[in-house]
Amino acid sequence: MVSFPGMRPLVECVPNFSEGRDQSKVEAIIAAMQVDGAYLLAHEMDADHNRSVVTMAGHPEAIQEAAIRGVGKAAELIDLNSHRGVHPRLGAADVVPFIPVEGVTLEDCVAMARHVGAEIWKRYAIPVYLYEAAATSPERRNLENVRRGGFESIRDEIASVAARKPDFGDLKLHPTAGAAIVGARKFLIAYNIFLNTADVEVARKVARAVRTSSAGLPCVKASGFLVRGQAQVSMNLTDFEMTSMEQVFAAVQSEAVKHGAEVGSSELIGLVPKKALENITPASLRIENFDPSRILENRLVAAMSLRRR
Repeated sequence: MVSFPGMRPLVECVPNFSEGRDQSKVEAIIAAMQVDGAYLLAHEMDADHNRSVVTMAGHPEAIQEAAIRGVGKAAELIDLNSHRGVHPRLGAADVVPFIPVEGVTLEDCVAMARHVGAEIWKRYAIPVYLYEAAATSPERRNLENVRRGGFESIRDEIASVAARKPDFGDLKLHPTAGAAIVGARKFLIAYNIFLNTADVEVARKVARAVRTSSAGLPCVKASGFLVRGQAQVSMNLTDFEMTSMEQVFAAVQSEAVKHGAEVGSSELIGLVPKKALENITPASLRIENFDPSRILENRLVAAMSLRRR
């Protein structure tokens, strides 16, 4: 990855909040995350998923504090009892991953995740589950295992099912904010592909065929949703060096054809590292509204320059 003079060590954090329809709430959460040494790189809202993704990078101490404050503000503003959206969720601040960028190891990010988890419980009485590299048991490395059943299911089971016990906190969810899932992982690319059909079952079949858990492609998590009136294969690529965006696009297209559909377009959620686009053109992947500012390195340089003015 490109070097950023004066910014070692450097860590990224990409919290997902369960609000994608009320812009004022998302803006208030972002405002609460403004900490010296933490740079806002991007944020995106999705009304169908009713979810927002915020991308920040900066010094580890600053990024940790920014994340903690964001969780607290989300708890003030979001009530999961009335929240509706197609994306599964366990918390108002649903997922908070830390990702090493430069001068930071994955093990460093594990320590950050555990510190942040403890602080979230201490400050806001929101229980915390640790996942991916920060997980305290093998079953919790996989986000889907931690979040299975979502807020309503875990709320009913947390006190009686041992597997639902949080890593930090009491045996009950926060009444409105649920729980936070905090972890450490490699760079993840959130990549969605739209099919030229409104039949969501086609997207689900395609997702089942390409995801790792169904013996599909390595390092691919996939689900099928109906978004903007189109069937969408929603994916997380957990190691783009193992399985590239180009390979995923080709596999989805091949599977879609088997069910009488084709790829219409695709979209990136959040940013993408420059290395992930080597030897690939965004046009070949039919990525909507792509421009160089979607590249992590470009966005970080711009954010740092703006802060210095």
